[in-house]
Amino acid sequence: MTASAWPSPRVLAQYAALALSWGASFFFIKVALHGLSPAEVVLGRLGAGAVTLLAVTAMTRQPLPRQPVIWAHLAAVAMLLCVVPFTLFCWAEEHVSSGLASIYNAVTPLMTVLVALIALPEERPSRTKIVGLLTGFAGVLVVLGPWRGIGASDGLAQAACLLATFCYGLAFVYLRRFVTPYRLPALSVATVQVSLGAVVMAALAPVYLTGTARLSPAVTASVVVLGMAGTGLAYLWNTNIVAAWGATNAATVTYLTPLVGVALGAAVLGEAITWNEPVGALIVIAGIAISQGRPQRKPRGAEPHTRQECARQI
Repeated sequence: MTASAWPSPRVLAQYAALALSWGASFFFIKVALHGLSPAEVVLGRLGAGAVTLLAVTAMTRQPLPRQPVIWAHLAAVAMLLCVVPFTLFCWAEEHVSSGLASIYNAVTPLMTVLVALIALPEERPSRTKIVGLLTGFAGVLVVLGPWRGIGASDGLAQAACLLATFCYGLAFVYLRRFVTPYRLPALSVATVQVSLGAVVMAALAPVYLTGTARLSPAVTASVVVLGMAGTGLAYLWNTNIVAAWGATNAATVTYLTPLVGVALGAAVLGEAITWNEPVGALIVIAGIAISQGRPQRKPRGAEPHTRQECARQI
């Protein structure tokens, strides 16, 4: 996105919707947990997301991949990008605030850089990326606030949040190495991975369904919005933003999601905010900005691949 090219209102609206949907996801998880278990929230979220993406795929007549090897790779992605991290975040929010969970989610780009440096030996770490990583993880320590003392449940919950972001980092690097070379349409990738995640959670349902779910209007609406917007439509919005602005510029949505999450948690749920959480979040964001380096223009003809493509550029 050049200085002379002012973004269109349509793309700006999608950017705002993306920031709101991903930032509000942690708020909706918290509300949904009032009537459902963490696994039930994940099942509902992935189910609603899969239905949304399958409907869009059918309306646009977008073909799905047919090669078994691609489906195998996307099954691994479904576990790393959907099933495991969604479950970890949902479980964590039984013990920590939605705002704090959203702050930890902002560590995802740093985890992606860290995994890429380890798993992709051809990518030599630059001094800038190392400084960005160290800055970002210093921000994580500030958010954690070890000087205040950490209870066992809070400590495990915060560790679960970080493990979830590490799963995201693994998924993005896995996609880059094994899926991106196939140059699949973004919608196809998102539809298959979310649908496979929903199938996995449905298959495991006999293990975690207890019959004690309380589906109030607020709980039901939260799961539907979480699935349709945060897990379904968000992929499409992100794809359009990457196509219009380039992956690096589109990835700046990462800076806004914790702000939305913290604001909703405090304003609607009455969650307390300690000084170290926003300060640590700002340090994390600074680390992300440093590790990104200078924004680059997207080459002509480059095809975006949903949220994953942003992670490739971070």
